[in-house]
Amino acid sequence: MSTMRKLLTLICESDLERKLSDEVMALGAHGYTVTEARGRGAHGERDAAWAPSGNIRMEVICESSVAQTIAAHVKKTYFAHYSMVVYLSDVEVLRDDKF
Repeated sequence: MSTMRKLLTLICESDLERKLSDEVMALGAHGYTVTEARGRGAHGERDAAWAPSGNIRMEVICESSVAQTIAAHVKKTYFAHYSMVVYLSDVEVLRDDKF
């Protein structure tokens, strides 16, 4: 048996990790995963040289309403001052009690 959830992905400067992780949990997420991120986009190549501590990808699997709340908060709080990529995807989870 599986359940549909949203995958919220945030890619940003790693300096924001602690603040974002606290906010994501306060806004209703049950957990998150953080990995290092590198790549190239509209602003050129992004790696550890771009920010003193590099970039991260934070992934949150949660109910749609929680994902929308977090995305709206991140847009309002960070978009004007930070280079961020934020996107939502539909995912099918096998352990719905975890998300």
